[in-house]
Amino acid sequence: MEELKLREAATLIFRSHHTTVFTGAGISVESGIPPFRGEGGIWTKYDPMVLELSYFLRHPEQSWQAIKEMFYEYYGKVKPNRAHEVVALLEKEGFVKAVITQNIDNLHQEAGSRTVYEFHGNYQRLVCLDCNRKLEFTPGIFDNLPPRCPHCGGLLKPDFVFFGEMIPPEVSRLSFAEAEVADVFLLIGTTGEVYPAASIPAVAKNHGAKIIEVNVRPSNHTRSITDIFLQGKATAVLDALWDQIRLLKATS
Repeated sequence: MEELKLREAATLIFRSHHTTVFTGAGISVESGIPPFRGEGGIWTKYDPMVLELSYFLRHPEQSWQAIKEMFYEYYGKVKPNRAHEVVALLEKEGFVKAVITQNIDNLHQEAGSRTVYEFHGNYQRLVCLDCNRKLEFTPGIFDNLPPRCPHCGGLLKPDFVFFGEMIPPEVSRLSFAEAEVADVFLLIGTTGEVYPAASIPAVAKNHGAKIIEVNVRPSNHTRSITDIFLQGKATAVLDALWDQIRLLKATS
């Protein structure tokens, strides 16, 4: 991580009118959550078909068994890491206006972030496919698989986006609106491979935002839209960035 780039990124955020953070799986890896793709990823252990909506509707019990193992028996044990905490601190101090996340792990909220647009949903909510009620997850939901709605008996589904599902219109609208108003867009741990989410940073770039990217390796964004590439683990880079911003604040 080059000191000059770090100072330049900190200065952009410090002077910005509207910084938006955009996160992908890479920010949560250091909390112990594996990415879906790549070495050690979830799709090396499970068939992606279990998260296809059509398969889920035909085989809810099989899908729910895999979903229970993939998410509910695992995610509940993880905690926000320093990168999540710094993002929350930046919002608290007024430097960040919103977080758009592709992650469904709820770690931004647990770290203290308030304005979070969950582009792909949240595993801690369930939705009834019959009456459309949304419920908070409780462990008792797994007393019987597949879980059923306590109100109408309909099939419950995790309230995150499956393959074959559309992004919820309101969160999509809000996320793209953020991209249009931000003058700094801070990308953390996103590869730029999953659409339509991957198009959001490009919209920000096209509307004049400076793009700061934090990643352990170059992504699809790096050579196409990124202005400042800070290479390294999210926790180390965000902690160093926070130190630089605090220094600017102290000396301004």
